[in-house]
Amino acid sequence: MAADGFRTGVRLGIDVGKARVGVARSDLHGMLATPLETVRRASDGSDLTRIGELAVEYEASEVLVGLPLALSGRATASTDDARGFAVRLAAVLGLPVRLVDERLSTVSANSALRQSGRSQKSSRMIVDQIAAVVILQHALDTERSTGRPPGTPVDAEETPPTP
Repeated sequence: MAADGFRTGVRLGIDVGKARVGVARSDLHGMLATPLETVRRASDGSDLTRIGELAVEYEASEVLVGLPLALSGRATASTDDARGFAVRLAAVLGLPVRLVDERLSTVSANSALRQSGRSQKSSRMIVDQIAAVVILQHALDTERSTGRPPGTPVDAEETPPTP
């Protein structure tokens, strides 16, 4: 913990999609999220392995996975997919993994890319990274304003649903 009472350590932000996973990272002080990489989803677990490699490379202390809920707050098929991914990730990483509400993160990412002048086609491979930045930055800001870790912890012992 930092002298101001806030947790320090690099955090990874994860945006789970059907085909790709966006990854972002924070600075050591948990102030700013930046895009890192887009990882292809894979049934062989190589996507989890790659995220594990990034966690080691950047000495991550925690991973925040976006939980896509419907605007009403209800769970959807994407919610179940992200929750299962987070459980499998927690089991592979051996790091704390937390689920954080990510409603509208991809919409926000697409809007930001459009405003920067990028076409949808040229943005396809980075939109997931930008969505991960939106998820992570919101979580970091929430923690700084409330003084509490964002979201809910994932139990690595939980039996993950089959992908």
